Amino acid sequence: MIPVLIGVAVVAIAVGFILTGTRGAHLALEWKLVKPRAGSLDENNSVVVVDFRISNPSDVRFVVGSVTATLTKASGETLEGDVIARADIPQLLAYNRFLGDQYNPVLTIQDQIKPHEIFDRMVAVRFAVPLADLQKAKKMTLTLHEMDGLDSATDVAVK
Repeated sequence: MIPVLIGVAVVAIAVGFILTGTRGAHLALEWKLVKPRAGSLDENNSVVVVDFRISNPSDVRFVVGSVTATLTKASGETLEGDVIARADIPQLLAYNRFLGDQYNPVLTIQDQIKPHEIFDRMVAVRFAVPLADLQKAKKMTLTLHEMDGLDSATDVAVK
């Protein structure tokens, strides 16, 4: 009986070391929305500008491969938005003052969120829906796709 108990204890200690040693290897970003805002570009198009803070508590860097945004309308229909390019953001904000100023750098492909880094960025997305439909939507989901296939997403309340 004693050899069995010793064997169980050794296995439990080994499992504990394995779990403790790989704790930082799990890549999962933590999101905090800082300043989401929306407005109408015309009768049929709306824009959402989102400033956010992401922290990377892992020991692995996250390299942005792409960004997508989807809108789930009140009817349940899902639309994909058009992410606005970094070069177009100054013009967007200059001609649509109701969206406010640019508070953070624009998130771009190849941006790296280093291990244990806190990262402030912004994204602007155009949806082919009137502002009223955008504001009635169930949710907007912003997703970062990592170069190696991992996705990190958050829901944005649009009002």
